[in-house]
Amino acid sequence: MKIAIHGRNFPESARPYIQSMFEELARRQTEVIISQGYRDFLDNAGVTHYSEATYTIEDGVTDADFIFSLGGDGTLLDAVTHVGARQIPIIGINIGRLGFLATVAPASVRLMIDSIFNEQYSIDERTLVSVRSSQDIFGKLPFGLNDFTITRTQTSSMITVHTYLDGEFLNSYWADGVIISTPSGSTGYSLSCGGPVLLPQTNNLIITPISPHNLNVRPMIVMDSCQLSFEVESRSGNFLAALDSRSFTVETSVRISVQKEAFKARLVKLSDDNFLNTLRSKLNWGWDIRN
Repeated sequence: MKIAIHGRNFPESARPYIQSMFEELARRQTEVIISQGYRDFLDNAGVTHYSEATYTIEDGVTDADFIFSLGGDGTLLDAVTHVGARQIPIIGINIGRLGFLATVAPASVRLMIDSIFNEQYSIDERTLVSVRSSQDIFGKLPFGLNDFTITRTQTSSMITVHTYLDGEFLNSYWADGVIISTPSGSTGYSLSCGGPVLLPQTNNLIITPISPHNLNVRPMIVMDSCQLSFEVESRSGNFLAALDSRSFTVETSVRISVQKEAFKARLVKLSDDNFLNTLRSKLNWGWDIRN
């Protein structure tokens, strides 16, 4: 088996679990390839990883059975771009904070590896959004797992986002911006702006305005088979376009459209991984003195 590994810096408390993971993979004679930046960090941190093989973020992972993401949800979003259309299954080990996507606890890493080798897992396919524009904004990575957002720049006032659904005018959002969220991203930025939570397998996208000037404007759910397109007005002549954690300043002359990506992100789901349990745990549902 060949495992690709990507991660970010970690607290000292996580070191024993990460070292244990590499030792377990070495014991099983697993071929390991590590993202170049993370390998440099591991070397500086004194973690023995038993591997000299690396891959660059620019080239991504071209050949692996799985990719382990060590960090929070942001690290897993990075791993999605490393895999792309190759759709290599991703396992999120939560060394971050919230962890809606990265659900494996560090203390459970050895059990997780055992489950992988014994094929005791399922694959959870997640919808991605694809962004097309009259100007090349996101290069070779025009897709994202969580959301695409149009927002005002820090120095600009409110913007107007003219939005079209399959070419038909929907609304002009006078706001700080608009979020187009997948079901996976419904527990992220969209949720903090009043958007609904969707189950991961829901075939929808969410349009969520950010601080709208028209208070009767509310988040809207649309089918993910549709195409959304946007024209932006801004006094500054530009706006921010963000796809997951990647953002760029764009001039208002640029036209943008968003639709469902042709391929999906494949997340590994272990037997004890339940989205409803994750919701209750991460959002503190039911935390009441009466319960």
